[in-house]
Amino acid sequence: MNRRSLGSRLAALAAVTAALAGCASDDGDDAAPPASAAPSTASSRPPGSGGTPARTPDGTLLVTDFGADTVTFVDPAARDGAAGLGSVRVGTAPYGIALGAHGTAWVATAEGVAAVDTRTRERTALIPYRTDTGPVTTGEYRGGGMGIALSPDGGRVYVGVNVPGGNGTLEVVDTRRREVTRVVPVGRRPFDVDVSHDGRQVYATNHDSFDVTVVGTGDWTTRRIEVAPYGTEGGLGSWLKPHYTAVRPSDGALLLPFEGERLAVVDPGTGRVRIEDMTANTHQHGVTAGADGTLYVVGTGPIDPSRDDGPSLTVRTPDGDERIIPLDGPHETVALSADGRTAYVTGGFTRAGSWDGLSVVDLGSGGVTRLPVGERPLAVAVLGEGAPRRA
Repeated sequence: MNRRSLGSRLAALAAVTAALAGCASDDGDDAAPPASAAPSTASSRPPGSGGTPARTPDGTLLVTDFGADTVTFVDPAARDGAAGLGSVRVGTAPYGIALGAHGTAWVATAEGVAAVDTRTRERTALIPYRTDTGPVTTGEYRGGGMGIALSPDGGRVYVGVNVPGGNGTLEVVDTRRREVTRVVPVGRRPFDVDVSHDGRQVYATNHDSFDVTVVGTGDWTTRRIEVAPYGTEGGLGSWLKPHYTAVRPSDGALLLPFEGERLAVVDPGTGRVRIEDMTANTHQHGVTAGADGTLYVVGTGPIDPSRDDGPSLTVRTPDGDERIIPLDGPHETVALSADGRTAYVTGGFTRAGSWDGLSVVDLGSGGVTRLPVGERPLAVAVLGEGAPRRA
């Protein structure tokens, strides 16, 4: 492990261009949409399929195509280059995705939150933001939705909205009425949004303000917790910022990996931040936690190729033991299969390139299979009862 001091780390980072400052109600969500919902948008289907698409089987993956305006359905068992099962137009530059328990996927786009019926593969609504994010654009710094999550009862969608050049917001969507009901200020570029297990708090991970905003869902008050294990020197030009967060199942602690060197463990109640060592020595982004508390962390690759290691998936047990599985090429986020035996890691990396596909990782053997699919696929979710809701 190349254990660097903060001074030498910042000196190495100074050689990297600063222009690349970044590196992404009680009613259930299956209620019938109101008459005011946007017209449905039919899916594109594989050649020769014709007619209405067959019911989407459990275990199918849904990825957001950040390089297009679609989400793509993926057969993870395909090994012949034909993994794509068709796409649905959702809105410009889709980012995060959250799955409801009864077939609706909620997608954060530059234009609004899209609702997709995953059974019929149609967009059933596009809910505009209340926040003024400027012109609709594409690319890493575009305005609009980023992180997204569902309340435990499925009645609300929480989406982090980026405002270019300023602080973002957390918009609250009523899933039955399909409209924004509240706007809460958060930090800059809310990459990720997570919810406590009891639904009483929402956590916005704000990339460019080095913090997590804790939002109380009872009174909508907010608290800022700085999460900056390397400090905030360099400001917007720093690489050493928080990206994605996992909520630990055992106690609700927030887990934020940094650089394959440090894991920030945040108590959202007290605001206390404790640092644990990590071993991958690579710039880290996507993270998810299994039901047993095992952490899965995507290493995107080196910031400084002369010092850092390449892309990888870290598998970290609750007691801190780590296994590093090398990956080929840049990756961004990760989701788990319902049985916890397979990890799906997307290739839609947002810092220094991407590839149009995802890696299927057998967590027992460490074997990796690459599937070509989508256009800069960013977020990934696994469809079906018992599958994780978001990634």
